Amino acid sequence: MLIGVISDTHGLMRPEALAALRGVEHILHAGDVGDVAVLDALREIAPVTAIRGNVDLAGACAELPATDVVELGGQLFYMVHSVHDLDINPKAAGVAMVVSGHSHKAKVEAKDGVIYFNPGSAGPRRFSLPVTVGFVTVEEGVEASVRELLVG
Repeated sequence: MLIGVISDTHGLMRPEALAALRGVEHILHAGDVGDVAVLDALREIAPVTAIRGNVDLAGACAELPATDVVELGGQLFYMVHSVHDLDINPKAAGVAMVVSGHSHKAKVEAKDGVIYFNPGSAGPRRFSLPVTVGFVTVEEGVEASVRELLVG
């Protein structure tokens, strides 16, 4: 199973991100959506599981859950916008991957048998950080990767 992972769009749905995500079977949005139109555009590609971030204070985005757990390909994914707000023990809960955003910095890290994945930011460029989306492959286990988007 191929899963697309996106975060920190801040209301900007880049066509490059949509193109990169075409063909995935599910999309996880790790918060700071910024505009429900972002989720509508993603839903045209695949089913979406989304959480709210610290900028999602009004409208439909404010109604998104702060955290969520989704089972995809037989693996549990725990979503939280800032990994610093993690309120469970992922290993004890049987979580394969913690998906977060907030920092705008892409990162894949394994700790105690759990993968911590931040796909970076696909929204407005922050500082000199690249614009990125992530991908997770679920086969025997889970593997995460990050793709930098070439944007104008």
